[in-house]
Amino acid sequence: MALRVGEKITFECTFTIEDVELFTKLSKDEGVHHITPDEQGRFVVQGLLTATLPTKVGGDYNVLARKMNFEFIRPVFSEDTIRCDVIIEQYEPDEKNRTAITTTFTCTNQLDKEVFKGSFSGTILQKAEVSK
Repeated sequence: MALRVGEKITFECTFTIEDVELFTKLSKDEGVHHITPDEQGRFVVQGLLTATLPTKVGGDYNVLARKMNFEFIRPVFSEDTIRCDVIIEQYEPDEKNRTAITTTFTCTNQLDKEVFKGSFSGTILQKAEVSK
């Protein structure tokens, strides 16, 4: 599954109330805005839960992340559908049979409003090198 510089990978996710509840339990991030619904019955999704979106690319391509940068622009609410566009900025194999990867990403909600953006970089190992 080789990637190319300039390639865009896009996917969507709708965050549910159950997602927020599970992440609240796991992370212990119990800010009142995560456990109390607003007047529309929505909960604010934890920033780090929304930040899992670009990590899907990491999982799909076996990236060992070294650096991740996030800029949270506006809140994400339960039942929002977020589209994540990841652009491959660097994809360079080296002599050790590894590949350096650098990406940028932008995530927008169903109203086409940017909710967060950032970048991540890391190394892709060949499957034989990945140990469990």
